[in-house]
Amino acid sequence: MFCKKKLWRRKRDGMEKREGFLWGVLAGGLVILYLLSSTDLIIKERETEVYPVSIVIGDTTDDYYVNFRKGVEQAADDYNADISFITLFDKGDASQQIELLRREIDDGASAVILEPVDSMECTRFLNERTGGTPIVVAGSMPVEEPIKSLISVDYFEHGQKMGRAITEECNSMLPVYVLTERLENGSTREMYDGLTAVLSEAGYTVQLYEWETEETIRRVIEGTVYPGNGRAVIAALDPASTGQAAEIIGGSPVYGIYVAGLYGTGTTPAILNQMDRGMIKGLVVSNEFEQGYLCVENAVKAIRKENLQPRILLDSLYIKKKDLRDPGMEKTLYPID
Repeated sequence: MFCKKKLWRRKRDGMEKREGFLWGVLAGGLVILYLLSSTDLIIKERETEVYPVSIVIGDTTDDYYVNFRKGVEQAADDYNADISFITLFDKGDASQQIELLRREIDDGASAVILEPVDSMECTRFLNERTGGTPIVVAGSMPVEEPIKSLISVDYFEHGQKMGRAITEECNSMLPVYVLTERLENGSTREMYDGLTAVLSEAGYTVQLYEWETEETIRRVIEGTVYPGNGRAVIAALDPASTGQAAEIIGGSPVYGIYVAGLYGTGTTPAILNQMDRGMIKGLVVSNEFEQGYLCVENAVKAIRKENLQPRILLDSLYIKKKDLRDPGMEKTLYPID
């Protein structure tokens, strides 16, 4: 009887010890799980790498970059890019742009996205400069080191599409007044060459007007009203020229009688609104949201030393007022933030 009690007591003591050990293991496991989930004492959380990317444009304002900036901001969120958007102090100043480009490189930008004011000057600077900062170009420029990728439009085709629209919709007896801020900008020159190639072959008379102030455009439009001049077609090669001309034409019912059609480019809300009001007859456009997105995406890939497609050409589209409400054009014209 005594042996049985002693044996039972030993068995009970062993069970209590095993239970105590299991509770201790369980408590220790809970402590370890807490540490893993809420602190970095055991496993440190991996920090997300952020990529500093500078964008140097060729304008003093980003007013004409609405959809482009939306694409940039979306890609910045997706690829953890820290974006610095750099504008010029003086519009179209190539030397100033090069200095800003130099500054961003020297200040430690991991990559630079460049919209060249003067493609030849920018190419010369980049060829002379040593260093490994990758450059992504939004515009027209030769693709060579250190340029890693170019995201652009076939601007010659852009001009051709505008020219074909004019030949289909306007009488060849009407002169075509071409407006631009700066013809020697690489993309503008290519667009002008495409436009004039089509118009010259069709027998149109073309007159070029480069402008520095709105008064130049106003004088061109007012000139159609003067006796002896008569109706004309206006072709604007950049968003600023398009927007300014549309505002002037919309400011007087007389101008709408003498301007047979305003053709331009750009996808800003102001320009699209002017087309909706009937001030603009046709626009050649591209997907600027996609361009902004691809520029940042490729800049980050270049920093990571991933393979890139050296040249990406976006589709060139010609649209009229009726296309503003086409569901197929929504992503191009009205991308969601």
